[in-house]
Amino acid sequence: MKVKSLKLYDVRFGNQWFDEILDHWDYKDFLAHPDWRKGWISFDSALYNESDNRIYLGITSFNADIFMAYDCSTEKFIDIGYKKIADPFDAKFHRSLVKRNADGCIYGAIALLHCNDRYFDAPGGAIIRYNPETGEMTRLATPMPHIYIQAIALDQERDLLYCQCFPPECIITYNIKSGEVKNLGVINGASGFAQGENIVLDDNSNLWSTWALTRAWQSSAGVESNRLLKVPAGAERIDYLKAGLPKRDGSYGYEKMESLFNLGDGYLYASAANGSLYRINTENGEAQYLFTPVSDRSSRLSSLTLGKDGYAYGVTGREGKCELLRFDFRNTSYELLGSIVDDSGEACWQVHDITVGKNGVLYACENDNPYRSGYLWQIEI
Repeated sequence: MKVKSLKLYDVRFGNQWFDEILDHWDYKDFLAHPDWRKGWISFDSALYNESDNRIYLGITSFNADIFMAYDCSTEKFIDIGYKKIADPFDAKFHRSLVKRNADGCIYGAIALLHCNDRYFDAPGGAIIRYNPETGEMTRLATPMPHIYIQAIALDQERDLLYCQCFPPECIITYNIKSGEVKNLGVINGASGFAQGENIVLDDNSNLWSTWALTRAWQSSAGVESNRLLKVPAGAERIDYLKAGLPKRDGSYGYEKMESLFNLGDGYLYASAANGSLYRINTENGEAQYLFTPVSDRSSRLSSLTLGKDGYAYGVTGREGKCELLRFDFRNTSYELLGSIVDDSGEACWQVHDITVGKNGVLYACENDNPYRSGYLWQIEI
C-alpha cells in the first residue's frame, strides 16, 4: 500500500489548540486569526468526476473558500472560482456533493460554522451548481432562509435533492426543475445531533437518515431514542421508524448512527459507536451488528466507497492512528490493510469521506485536525 499526503495548505498550530482555543474561542475569534481564517481547512466531502479525471472537494474554511478540485492528471489542486459567488458565512460543503446525470453538473449545499447569535446575519445554506464542462458556477437557491444544510442526496429520476438541515434539524426537498421546496419533517431530539454525517437513497430510491425522540416530560430521551427514518420514494412525509442500530453488547437500546452506505446489494450499511458496522434490511429497518474493526482505542468509520475490485474501502481509527479497511460485504468480512502514514511519517488524523478515482486509487478527506491543516490522502493498494 502506497500512501501520499496532498497538501492544499500546511499551517500548523502545535498545542495551542488545547491551551488557548478549545472551549474558549467563539466563531469571531477564528475569523480574526489569520492562520485559522486563511490556512486551516478540513476536507469534508469528495466526488470523483471521470470526464475530467478530477476529485471535487467540499472544504471547511473560515475564509469561505469551500469548493476546490484535485486534478489527478496534473497532480495539482485547482481553484475553480468559488470565491466569485461566495457569501462570508459559507463555511463548508459537509457531505454535500452529488453529480446529476441529466446535465452532468455537480450540485452542492452549504453548511455552517457560526453559532445561533449570527442566525439573522447569515442568509442560509444555498444550493450550488457547477458545470465541469464550462466552469460556470451558480448559486441556485437558498431553500430555507437562515437554515443550513449538512448533507444532500439526489433522486435522479425525480430531480429531487433531499437536504438534511441544521439548525434546526429537518429533512427538506428541493426540486431542481421547478425550484419548489418542501419540508418533510423535523428529526432533532432533546439534545445533541439526531442526524448522522450523511443521508442516502437505497436501491429503490427511498431516502434514509436518523431521528431522535424528545421525551420532553423526562430528564433523558432514553437509551433507545436514536432511530432510523425512511422517506418512501416520491413521498412528502417522513416515516419515523421504531427501529435502530442495536447495542454492540446486546443490552437494551440503540446506538447513535454515524454514517450510511449503499453498496448496491439491496441492503444499506451503517456505522456507529467506535466505527462499528451494521447491515440494514431496507424493507423494515431491522439492523444487524456485524463487527467493530478497531475496538481497543478511539475510532470511527464515516465513509465507505465501492472499489474497482468489488470491495468496499474506508478509513477507520482516529487521532492520528488511522488504518485502511477493506470490507467484503458479500460475506461480511473485513481486513485492515495498513496505517495511513506518508513516507515522511506524517499521519492522518481522521477521515470524513472517501472516493475512488481512476485505476482504483483512493482519495480520503482528512478533517478536524486540531494541530494543522487537513490533507487529502492518496492511497494506492
